[in-house]
Amino acid sequence: MQNNITVATHAGFCFGVKRATDTVEQKLAEKRDNEKIYTLGHLIHNEGYINWLAERGALSIKIEDIERVCNEANENSPVTVYIRAHGIPVDVENLLMECKKKNKFFNYVDLTCPYVKKIHKIARDNSGEENVFALLGSRAHPEVVGIMSYAEGEKYVFESADEFEEFLKNDSLSKLHKKTLNLAAQTTQNLSEWEKSLKIAKNYCTNSIFFDTICKVTEIRQNEAKKLANECDFIVVVGGRESSNTAKLYKICKEACEQTLWVEKASELDRKFPTNKKIGIVAGASTPKRDIEEVLFIMSEIMTENFAELLEQSLKTLNTGDTVTGYVTHVTDAELQLDLGAKVTGIIKAEQITDDASVRLTQMFNIGDEVEAFVIRVSDIEGVAELSKKRTDSDRHWKNIVALKESGEVVSGKVLKAVAGGLTVQVGATNVFVPASHSGLAKDADLTTLVGQTVDLKIIEIKEQGKRAIGSIRVVLNAQKRALVEEFWANIEEGKQYTGVVRSLTSYGAFIDLGGVDGMVHVSELSWRPIKHPSAVVAVGDVITVFVKSFDKETKRISLGYKTDDTNPWLLFTNTYNVGDVVSVKIGNMMPFGAFAEIMEDVDGLIHISKIANKRIGKPSDVLEIGQVVDAKIIEIDNEKQKISLSIRALLEEEVAEEEAAPAEEVVEEDAPEAVDAE
Repeated sequence: MQNNITVATHAGFCFGVKRATDTVEQKLAEKRDNEKIYTLGHLIHNEGYINWLAERGALSIKIEDIERVCNEANENSPVTVYIRAHGIPVDVENLLMECKKKNKFFNYVDLTCPYVKKIHKIARDNSGEENVFALLGSRAHPEVVGIMSYAEGEKYVFESADEFEEFLKNDSLSKLHKKTLNLAAQTTQNLSEWEKSLKIAKNYCTNSIFFDTICKVTEIRQNEAKKLANECDFIVVVGGRESSNTAKLYKICKEACEQTLWVEKASELDRKFPTNKKIGIVAGASTPKRDIEEVLFIMSEIMTENFAELLEQSLKTLNTGDTVTGYVTHVTDAELQLDLGAKVTGIIKAEQITDDASVRLTQMFNIGDEVEAFVIRVSDIEGVAELSKKRTDSDRHWKNIVALKESGEVVSGKVLKAVAGGLTVQVGATNVFVPASHSGLAKDADLTTLVGQTVDLKIIEIKEQGKRAIGSIRVVLNAQKRALVEEFWANIEEGKQYTGVVRSLTSYGAFIDLGGVDGMVHVSELSWRPIKHPSAVVAVGDVITVFVKSFDKETKRISLGYKTDDTNPWLLFTNTYNVGDVVSVKIGNMMPFGAFAEIMEDVDGLIHISKIANKRIGKPSDVLEIGQVVDAKIIEIDNEKQKISLSIRALLEEEVAEEEAAPAEEVVEEDAPEAVDAE
């Protein structure tokens, strides 16, 4: 104790963190001029210390930087990457190993805390088909992410004992009947939460194994902090805002001593501390010794000042209508409690955070999170300030909307509903009104067709009174269309193919939408056979492939072709058949001089009356019927006139000739006596 100040015995770096920092600091003292030292992520959760390392040449890198720094390593500038005490996921360690094998001038040093390494092994050995592995800890914490990468099969992370119990209640026990539940904890987990979780597991599960993985130093540190908070009038918790164990120490102290302050560094003290009360200092496992000493020094310097006056000054006064920032000290699904650095505790009820009743605050917020809120009501008697996060969120989102109007930026939003005269579109957390005339749809179109869709729009008008924003989908669509048209005309060329949609038909052709630009296919270009109207080939809405025959950029006219050599019936016929081939044909029309027969689609041949039968007939219908399918021989192909002559008679004559040429069969009389040898 110094004056009335007591510093917790177990304050500052734990074994794992000290081992990591000592190793890196030693390396910095010994490193060569061109040697590069990196830490994978922040070595510890303390911004001041990270900056101190950076000034001395140890920079933090992210996972995505590993391959880059590996490729940069060479004989003159070797690279060493240090893994922090929290550990890393399996796949990241594998990547480091591959880099080390690939480049001998790249190296990494694993400074993962031995306690964390132990949990890695537990997760690996106690997960898989017959097991369910569960961990009590903060999901996003690097230590937890690393641990869970070692677990196979069914695995879960629970941030609190209540969340764990909720999981077991919601029909999850059926999953565990034939499996073993293996429960472990993050090394810095709150001891009381762990003990509560053990009781829950024992009540619900008959087949379970528990691994006591909370670091003993953490356990001792938390117990000491609780004891000190119960004995003191004022507690200062020193540590980084990102530090999980510091957040837990703050929560423990705050529950026991209302006058608890969390600072990252001494400069946040603002020299306002009591002189005639007992003060305690506790520090997280990532807090350097010099930070604790600096806090102690400043507090000791001002011990002669009046405690009551300074404390009153250090706690700000709140008024209705203020916007304040505080740190989460307690979370339930019903409300948040915030330390506002004021005489009162901030309370934000769930309905003042979100309108979504299904949202769970315990999943949205963690102890130590920074939250900005609007003051609804202050009660010094009750010692609380009722706050609204929705109000500050709304104000912030409105500022964003105003900024979007000024910048003219295109934004995306979801169409919530069709209302009188337009649409309501959600942009971020703000509803924007889009008039029907700016919906991008045709006049009197059904606006409900856009409900549920994500659309692009611009904010075109702001009405500060009532905070009303008006947007336009149409201006974005028009700009996109203009850009497409400009790109189209910049790249058009004769012979180029396009896929378009038939927009309209006239007696002389079909107009095709090529993507904001129309072209026309003349009726003569739609089919190889004569047609009276384009509707004989295409219909409005059809998607077809066309090619550019000619175009005029000045008049914006495009002549398109549709029929190609690949679809030319005459070429298809001549590439398939030759004179002398026998084909099956369908009688289509009969004239006095002969019958026309379809050989293939759009290709007919003429069977002259003299070629229909091997005898004289009066008219084709004496032998043939319309629709009848017969075999005929191709006897002439006139490419110039594109005419084909067919003959049925030729086939009949060939049959007769074959019969006459066949040898006579030997006839054996059934009653003839068998030959008998003469005696």
